Amino acid sequence: MMKTEDAVGHVLCHDITQIIRGVTKGPVFRKGHVIAEEDIPVLLSVGKDHVYIWEKDDTLFHEDEAAAILRDICMGAHMHGSAPKEGKIELIADCNGVLTIRRDGLKAVNSLGEMMIATRHGGFPVHKGDKLAGTRIIPLVIKKDKMAAAQEAAGPDPLLDVHPFGQKKAGVVTTGNEVFHGRIEDTFTPVIESKLAEYGAVMAMHTTLADDPAAITAAIQDMLDKGMD
Repeated sequence: MMKTEDAVGHVLCHDITQIIRGVTKGPVFRKGHVIAEEDIPVLLSVGKDHVYIWEKDDTLFHEDEAAAILRDICMGAHMHGSAPKEGKIELIADCNGVLTIRRDGLKAVNSLGEMMIATRHGGFPVHKGDKLAGTRIIPLVIKKDKMAAAQEAAGPDPLLDVHPFGQKKAGVVTTGNEVFHGRIEDTFTPVIESKLAEYGAVMAMHTTLADDPAAITAAIQDMLDKGMD
């Protein structure tokens, strides 16, 4: 226990409830909060002349300090982490691309206990602003050697990466006698074009041909020769 005015920089070991009739009733500060100078008047206003704090220990990390380590274990290219809150950090995509995950490292870290990393499935497209993973330190404090073990288990490279889509030039050959001779409308090429656009690709060349294998082969080869991806 220590005087509230002396508690700046220390970590609360309990929730602090604020009740303002008709306005709010709930925690104004939660267990694990690091007390700042501007928090002192608020604590005094809710009758907390003294608070219980976690005493610093050189062998332990506070949950938010440890969460930052877990974030760094995970965070690869083209993503950023949220601010730590109660031992939790989220990773968010900075661009559109494909998410990859080193599953062996992820499993090794999650097997240690007292911490967890939950991710999307790797190998799928993600968009800028998508949440890729959530990390969590479970206790309020955790042994420093436990976090060192997590770093070792994960290995030297980040567990997650986002690989941005490069703009590809696509050539599309639409086939079918019924479309070539105008018997029906071609409604499928626009679908292909929109699906390509989802990944940043453009339909740079397009032709419609009858069911003539030689002509189709020649058209494909011509598109490749002209630089289509």
